[in-house]
Amino acid sequence: MSTAAPSAAHPAVPARRRSGAATLMPFIRQSLAGLRLLIGLMVVLGLVYPLAVTGISQLTMRWQADGSLLTADGGRTDSAAASAGSALIGQDFTGAQWFHSRPSAGGWNTLASGGSNLGPTNPSLAGTVAQRRAAIAAEEGVSPADVPADAVTASASGLDPDISPDYARLQVARVARENGLPAAQVSALVAGAITGRDLGFLGEPRVNVLQLNLALRNLEKMGQ
Repeated sequence: MSTAAPSAAHPAVPARRRSGAATLMPFIRQSLAGLRLLIGLMVVLGLVYPLAVTGISQLTMRWQADGSLLTADGGRTDSAAASAGSALIGQDFTGAQWFHSRPSAGGWNTLASGGSNLGPTNPSLAGTVAQRRAAIAAEEGVSPADVPADAVTASASGLDPDISPDYARLQVARVARENGLPAAQVSALVAGAITGRDLGFLGEPRVNVLQLNLALRNLEKMGQ
């Protein structure tokens, strides 16, 4: 029995060659599809979305988008050069005439934001807390048992701008004495600076230390 030879118009293609081409073409198509998807996501998520969010925030809440900056008189500003600080980032207020913030594990360095990473049973942390409690009790003239927890422990960020109303009230007598102000007047200042729970049930009441100290500074200026 004779076997027909392949015609010149349809030469024989080796099976291995046909298999390689059949595998390569789908791979190229899939790679091109993946590349198009990657480029599209980069444009949407890396360019369009950030620009849209930035534009909306600048139109609807510019002060918050620019860092919630406050001027020396307590007003809002969009200029970092004219600001006394951010209402969102805690500062270290030194001097007995000021309300003090919570401790900071990172030394108030925004680049070292974070907690101490020490557990509640760590001897080093327990010793530090005991030292802070004794120092604050002596400074404020109260019993160590009256010093609230946020006065002796750092926050998770180390840059908490707020303190509890209890800690703010604890400092009233010292601040009033150092500034030559009536304690009742400073106490009223603290009462007016208390922010309640968000939506009435989220979080705890708090006092922004920067805003409180700026209000205290303006109160002193008015009395001069």
